[in-house]
Amino acid sequence: MSQSMIINEKVLFQSKAEKVWDLLINPNMTKRYMFGCEVLSDWKIGSPVHWKGKTEDGVEVIYVKGEVLEYQEGKKVTSSTFDPNADMADIPENYVNLTYELTESTEGTLLTIIQGDFAGAENGKKRYEESRSGWKDIVIPMMKSLLNE
Repeated sequence: MSQSMIINEKVLFQSKAEKVWDLLINPNMTKRYMFGCEVLSDWKIGSPVHWKGKTEDGVEVIYVKGEVLEYQEGKKVTSSTFDPNADMADIPENYVNLTYELTESTEGTLLTIIQGDFAGAENGKKRYEESRSGWKDIVIPMMKSLLNE
């Protein structure tokens, strides 16, 4: 049995949950921290989720696709994710889930990010390591700076 490869990050924001939620599902906000990609969906269970951006040449590309698996307005969203541009089969085993969950407290809003399991996916170890460093080194710091503007 292979070891699970699940990213589990917790980030405390000194903001109300509504503001953090907007950061997660508003395409104008995601574009500012997710490598120029807008998240596009109607957020109904079973609906597509597309992370759309532009190449250096200005060509629009879907960098990540998936579907909404769970949605609780303002609290939690889970979607499957897959890079349709990667050199791997577009089969269920190569999709990994991404969950955002918010918990509001007197200290602020805690965002829990869970992504995986990469263990059963093609190129799982490489995808896991790239995603983990992307969250820690780039995305989460950018999210924090946006909400502190």
